Amino acid sequence: MTAPLWTSAEIAAATGGTASARFEVEGVAFDSREVGPGALFLALTGETTDGHKFLDQAFASGASGAIVSRETGHPHILVGDTMVALENLARASRKRMEGVVIGVTGSAGKTGTKEALFECLDRIDPGAAHRSVKSYNNHTGVPLSLSRMPRETRFGVFEMGMNHAGELLALTHMVRPHIAIVTTIAPAHTEFFASVEAIADAKGEIFQGLEPGGTAIVPFDSLHRDRLIAAATPHAGRIVTFGLGEGADVRAIEILPNQPGGTFVTARIGADRTLSFTLSQPGDHWVANAMAVLAAVDAAGGDLEQAGLALAEMGGLAGRGARFAVPVADGQALVIDESYNANPASMRATLAVLAATPAQRRIAVLGEMRELGEESAAYHAALADPVATAGVEALLLVGEGMAPLAHALEGRIELVHVADAAAARDRVETMLRAGDALLIKGSNGVGLSRVVAALQGRG
Repeated sequence: MTAPLWTSAEIAAATGGTASARFEVEGVAFDSREVGPGALFLALTGETTDGHKFLDQAFASGASGAIVSRETGHPHILVGDTMVALENLARASRKRMEGVVIGVTGSAGKTGTKEALFECLDRIDPGAAHRSVKSYNNHTGVPLSLSRMPRETRFGVFEMGMNHAGELLALTHMVRPHIAIVTTIAPAHTEFFASVEAIADAKGEIFQGLEPGGTAIVPFDSLHRDRLIAAATPHAGRIVTFGLGEGADVRAIEILPNQPGGTFVTARIGADRTLSFTLSQPGDHWVANAMAVLAAVDAAGGDLEQAGLALAEMGGLAGRGARFAVPVADGQALVIDESYNANPASMRATLAVLAATPAQRRIAVLGEMRELGEESAAYHAALADPVATAGVEALLLVGEGMAPLAHALEGRIELVHVADAAAARDRVETMLRAGDALLIKGSNGVGLSRVVAALQGRG
């Protein structure tokens, strides 16, 4: 019989709380809408909400117990601070886990890399891999993901993000990875950093949480490679580089596009091993991500051939490259959903993917890129050449921040500039023709996922 995720006694011991009754749980949630049968509900309190107000709703949805800071008639663990209790539960989960833990960060590609790595490890040992879901990568998402990790987990994969210096340091000391990956360094959240070098330093904090003898995995092709290596050197037992350039420890030595999408790749791992596989996702940025994944699988002692099979079968992620067809007059159009987030590097990468996508006409809905600070206008205007190079024939720009790009492209291509996602949703319905390939990409706060949802509902 499989052991429960947590018993009330274990939760009380981990959090220093007092149990009102004996109970067992099979999951953990702090959003009452995510509570299912057998869950532990964390009544977190914040500036605008109080989880204690949702206790009845959580138990009506099947919760077995709760962590609270005020007495309740439901089975519970009483603590002084529920957020501190979540962090302590996460640390207890990490302490009892005897497998390999992998941490992933980066300016772009971290969620896709995390998901690809999970698919590879789950194929190697089905049911023995655990990862953070969605983009739960902040001060609440990381401890939640840790607390959900089954005690028998062999591989744990955790995404870690940050907006400010020092944030990643706290997360990596909680995760304590055996393997730490930085996917890439690029302008993102520059509103909060003086330079891209400062972003590299903040991402490099992940290495400070490495377990003794751990492996640091660094992007070889990054301008900040040496800076990241310097950050890793005091903490890592081994440093592995990955990428496309000659000299990377794990390198793509052959890249051939596949139709209707994806890439055939031959990778060299170390000095004398090669692996050929089909990568289901198109684009050089995904090839680079795959090299990071192979480096991590190898460091974790996993089967590289099984990893290659998993990479071939991995589907597109919603908001991060998922593709679907929508019916239009006289046929279908292809939609490439990159609506989850955007920064200058990821915009360029996905425009290159659009350029390589066979289509009678290429069109794009691009939302503004946020948190870019004083250089925001320049970063937006600089997308003019990538848009033109991609062969975009019709362009819909969304948000005030896109004004510099609209100005830079004026007279060069057909474009419309609208204020928000609602206006974009109304416009895009009239744009599509049979044979089109449509890219939708922007910062998450722009809300372009609503445009995607509207198109998905057309069928």
